Amino acid sequence: MGFFKRLFGQEKKESLDQGLAKSKQGVMERISRVFTGRRRIDDDLLDDLEEALILSDVGVDTTEAILGRLRKRATWETYVDQGELMAMLREEVLGLITKDDDRTWADSTAYHVPRGGSHPHVVMIVGVNGVGKTTSIAKLAHRYKSEGLSVMLGAADTFRAAAVDQLKVWGERVGVEVVAQGMGSDPAAVAFDTLQAAVARNADLVLIDTAGRLHNKVNLMNELGKIKRVMSKVVPNAPHEVWLVLDGSTGQNALEQAKRFTEVTDVTGLVLTKLDGTAKGGVVLAISDQLQVPVRFVGVGEKMEDLQEFQPMEFVDSLLPQSLDPNS
Repeated sequence: MGFFKRLFGQEKKESLDQGLAKSKQGVMERISRVFTGRRRIDDDLLDDLEEALILSDVGVDTTEAILGRLRKRATWETYVDQGELMAMLREEVLGLITKDDDRTWADSTAYHVPRGGSHPHVVMIVGVNGVGKTTSIAKLAHRYKSEGLSVMLGAADTFRAAAVDQLKVWGERVGVEVVAQGMGSDPAAVAFDTLQAAVARNADLVLIDTAGRLHNKVNLMNELGKIKRVMSKVVPNAPHEVWLVLDGSTGQNALEQAKRFTEVTDVTGLVLTKLDGTAKGGVVLAISDQLQVPVRFVGVGEKMEDLQEFQPMEFVDSLLPQSLDPNS
């Protein structure tokens, strides 16, 4: 653990550990029961491990992929103690969620906003109501403002008055400008006004909040498409990123939401919230494995700094520590 605290920063690592405490305890209790007294990888152990991972919200497909990797090693490897088997599991989980990735295991998947461009960089934020979308936008604005960027917010979720008001309040708290109109206004018009203002003020980054209603895919697709077309008239190729916010506490439902959203828009990054209040953190492994979309940030607490960049090596270390003691 000391190595990771030095590598990623002690305060940040401790916050991640604390935020994943419920998930870690649930996962490790199940895995500990599987490994206890076992000194060899065999079919019985793998069957029990499969059940433990599925019950930890890792998901059936991702669990099968992990076990497939372990089975290949089992044909020629044995292990001496539980620690070595745990190390093998960590290696295979990490290898799975970083597959086809040029980054090193320690690299962050957080998005670094390009600097020095002639136009603001535009990120459109999507997600259903209740997932923590507005709060996540505020935390992202705080993060990038603290890095020295000029940030503006667009309140294009005009179907809920509360969404507009909440974004205004957060904008005041964070100290960034929010462009908004009244409830029921055309979301595309709000986005258009936001980008015009951002260009006039020479802003570096624009975050556009949008409504996320999944009950009608066609309407959602048309709405998001209209917003994109309007924004591109002001800033070429806008939006440059589309980030989907998911509630990690919903487990496999979050994965299903992600699949449905990727059907209607080109999602380029994921933000997983509320991991600190749930034992379903294993779903992050499923989402990382199943979707060809990088996880950018994970929310592990209420503080602004608790929306952390997703770093696979750090995350796996917090979820699957070397010790089998769930309280370690």
